[in-house]
Amino acid sequence: MIKINLVREGRAVRGTAAAPQPMAMSAASGGGGGVQVNNLIVLVCLVLGALAALGYWYWHKRELKNRENIVAERTVEAQKLESIIKEVEQYQRRKDNLQQRIDLINQLKQNQKGPVRILDQVSRDLPDLVWLDSMDINGGRIALSGRGLNANAIALFIENVKNDPYFEEPQVGAVSQVSNVPLVYGFDMNFAFSYAPKNTAPAGSAAGTATGTTGTTTGAAQ
Repeated sequence: MIKINLVREGRAVRGTAAAPQPMAMSAASGGGGGVQVNNLIVLVCLVLGALAALGYWYWHKRELKNRENIVAERTVEAQKLESIIKEVEQYQRRKDNLQQRIDLINQLKQNQKGPVRILDQVSRDLPDLVWLDSMDINGGRIALSGRGLNANAIALFIENVKNDPYFEEPQVGAVSQVSNVPLVYGFDMNFAFSYAPKNTAPAGSAAGTATGTTGTTTGAAQ
């Protein structure tokens, strides 16, 4: 009779089936090492990305700070230039006002001096036996009327005005007798005037003319 120990056989079978477990454990341990390497690579990449982002943020912040400093400096310079421009504009306005006052004063002086000069010139040209009744100055012209004791004196006055460097060619009206006793003639004329003298003949030519006239007179006398 043959006896078979089933218990031992079952153990042997279970032992045989359980034998591959170390290999599975080894394989499991090997797969965990690969995951750790991958995790380490990802962690390193994250750290590098964070450092790069931090560096870029720091660089951007520094650039922004520099630009803010430049803007602040330019703003201060612009304010200084604006104050200087305002001072220059105020100076220019004061200069223009002062120049206007100077021009006005000069014009007033010229207006005051003009009639005085005209009266002085007319009085210089006025000969004896002639006097003026009225004189009107308007728009650069003089209109006057007067009387004389003879026509020759009136003609001399007209000639003096004609030769005066401050007066233009006079326009003479009618010369008429206004009274018999004493004998008086009346006249009127008008002419333009200028504050600058007209171009007169050079002194040399005048002297030459006078010399020539003297020589002719001497020759005639001989």
